[in-house]
Amino acid sequence: MRRRSFLKAVATVAPSVALHDLITKPAVAQATAPPAAGELHVIGAGEDRFGHPHSLGMSSIGFKVVPSETGGGLFVIEHMHLGPGGPPLHLHWSQEEFFYVMEGEVAFQVGEQRLELKEGECVLAPRRIPHTFSSLRPSSRMLIAFTPAVRMEDYFRDAEQHRELAFKPEFMARYDMKFVGPSPFWKS
Repeated sequence: MRRRSFLKAVATVAPSVALHDLITKPAVAQATAPPAAGELHVIGAGEDRFGHPHSLGMSSIGFKVVPSETGGGLFVIEHMHLGPGGPPLHLHWSQEEFFYVMEGEVAFQVGEQRLELKEGECVLAPRRIPHTFSSLRPSSRMLIAFTPAVRMEDYFRDAEQHRELAFKPEFMARYDMKFVGPSPFWKS
C-alpha cells in the first residue's frame, strides 16, 4: 500500500489530532523498507503472515500485516478463539488501536465509555486513552490494527516468550504502553 493511500485510509478512522501527528512526524519504525512494488502476500482467515500463530493465553493471534511491510506505519493482527478475560486496562503513548469484530461479541472499555460490539462493528481507541476488551462469548474473532506500529510486533513476540511478564507495568512500558489497572471485565 502506498503511503498516500495509507494516509487516506487512516483519515477515515483517526482523530484529526492523531492524523496531524501521523502526517507531520515520521513513523517510528523498527522495521525495514516495505516490500518491492508488486510483491503481494495473501494471508487466509485464521492464518499467520509467517505460518506460525502466536498466543498470550487469551486467544490465538495471527500477524496479518507487519511493520516491515509498511515502513513501520501499520501492524494488523487477528485474534482468533478470543475468550473472556482480555488484557488489563492500558494505553498506548504513540499509536491508535483500531478494533473490528469479525465474529461473536466483544465488550470494550475506551476511556470511561463501555461498549458491546457485535460482528461487523468497530471502535477506535485513540492514543493516550485507557482501553481494554473481553469476549462475551466463548470464541470471538477480531482484527486489531496499530498505527503507527511503533514496537507492537516486538511486544507480541516477546510477551509470548515471557507470558508471566506480558501484562506487568515494567514490561509493557518497554513497548510504549502504560499499565493503567486491572481489566474491569476480569472476574475476581
